[in-house]
Amino acid sequence: MYGMLSNLVKDESGVTAIEYGLIAALIAVVCVAIWGTVGTNLKATFTTVSNNL
Repeated sequence: MYGMLSNLVKDESGVTAIEYGLIAALIAVVCVAIWGTVGTNLKATFTTVSNNL
């Protein structure tokens, strides 16, 4: 077990396309979640402004 962890730590190979894909997917999920929240807040703000006008 120690040998496997030691090899993993010493591994200096570059990032693979799969890892880039996982990173891009994670960023996309975060963006969708943020945009959903921002969109809801903007809708509430515009509704408040519209009602006050």
